[in-house]
Amino acid sequence: MKKNLSSLSDLASLLGKSSDTIEKTSNNNNDDTLVYSTDGGRIKKSSNKTEITPSDGYAKVRRETKGRKGKGVVTISGLGLDAAALKDLAKKLKKTCGAGGTVVGETIEVQGDKRAQIQQVLEKNGFKVKFIGG
Repeated sequence: MKKNLSSLSDLASLLGKSSDTIEKTSNNNNDDTLVYSTDGGRIKKSSNKTEITPSDGYAKVRRETKGRKGKGVVTISGLGLDAAALKDLAKKLKKTCGAGGTVVGETIEVQGDKRAQIQQVLEKNGFKVKFIGG
């Protein structure tokens, strides 16, 4: 008992439903569950802008070794800058210190113990520097 189903209406008649109700349910354009579309590519949900923590006026400079196998890094936090400005400042810091580094969240990490050089660069850019920890 094989039947060739040549259209959607043949399938609907086999299942006992009218073809109009099947076409209406199949053409439901619900973008909430849509991940990719051939018209526009990957569909992303509207992203909320991340909120920047306001600065208290001091750039907190701290030396950390925890979780880094004894290697020291200097972390700078409390700047109150957006992501693009943080990346630019991190680039300046890395270039003047001659070291690597990264931006993690709202903090800048620079490899090595270059706190004096970092203090000079931050003060040139208008930040007050406060050393935290040993």
